[in-house]
Amino acid sequence: MVEERLLEPALIPADNEVEEGLRPRQLVNYVGQRKAVANLKVFIAAARKRGEALDHLLLYGPPGLGKTTLSRIIAAEMGAQIRGTSGPAITRPGDLAAILSSLQPHDILFIDEIHRLNRVVEEILYPALEDFRIDIIIGQGPAARSISLELPPFTLVGATTRIGLLSSPLRDRFGIVMRLEFYQIDELAEIILRSARILAIEIDREGAAEIARRSRGTPRIANRLLKRVRDFAQVDGLSAISQEVAATALDSLEIDTLGLDNLDRLFMDTIIHKFNGGPVGIETLAAVLHEEPDTLEDVCEPFLLQSGFLDRTPRGRVVTRRAREYFS
Repeated sequence: MVEERLLEPALIPADNEVEEGLRPRQLVNYVGQRKAVANLKVFIAAARKRGEALDHLLLYGPPGLGKTTLSRIIAAEMGAQIRGTSGPAITRPGDLAAILSSLQPHDILFIDEIHRLNRVVEEILYPALEDFRIDIIIGQGPAARSISLELPPFTLVGATTRIGLLSSPLRDRFGIVMRLEFYQIDELAEIILRSARILAIEIDREGAAEIARRSRGTPRIANRLLKRVRDFAQVDGLSAISQEVAATALDSLEIDTLGLDNLDRLFMDTIIHKFNGGPVGIETLAAVLHEEPDTLEDVCEPFLLQSGFLDRTPRGRVVTRRAREYFS
């Protein structure tokens, strides 16, 4: 398996040094997701006018589209503190109880990968979301007793890349559910230009658009590619990134004009040539490609589906006519 893949939509170690500084901190500076942002402005303004906590909010969609950034912006817009954690990190009911009992009124609790929350822990969360209380068991055996702990009004912001894995009882307790979409090229170009200003990188609009076209509709990938193109420009002694400079650098990285790399092409070639276009199961593809099924489902498939190259059927993955024409 290729590690730290440039087109990996999830965070990789190389992102940590600068991604924090590139995140917008207000809705007015947030590019893209127009419908979601417009609705959020209304919900936040209404909650603030009533002096209430914002309704619990579920953000879902492919990784790298801004779910964490939006959660922080929501906290800033509400004038509240944010406490962040992830589903896999909360292993025991006591862990969740400790987090919830430390919240202040109107605080934001952000749980990333909420679909991976332990089911026992999840049940503790239900009364907290509905009635702002948790029931704690003290002691063991016949001497055990239950006490109810009141919580201040707070907002849970859950983020997931797989909303289908959330249990119905948990999903139904979110008052606001928003799907984040892949970004358009012009939106990504604006993000790249903004990031370039922050990082003091000289780039023109055509250069930004070239990087945007190959960024798979994902801001995190766009920022990552911007840094790699900067490396090529600096080594070649170029003061600014133009369309030609960006295209040459990305061609060297084997990222084509649609944002596909070697793993994507190998994935599609395998279905087309080894399985006659499909249908073929994801487990079979993973075995042939020596990749984890989750890697193919989370990294390759979302963008291939969005691009119209791939279909999912009950019998397995099937390539489309457009894919046969493009990969012929």
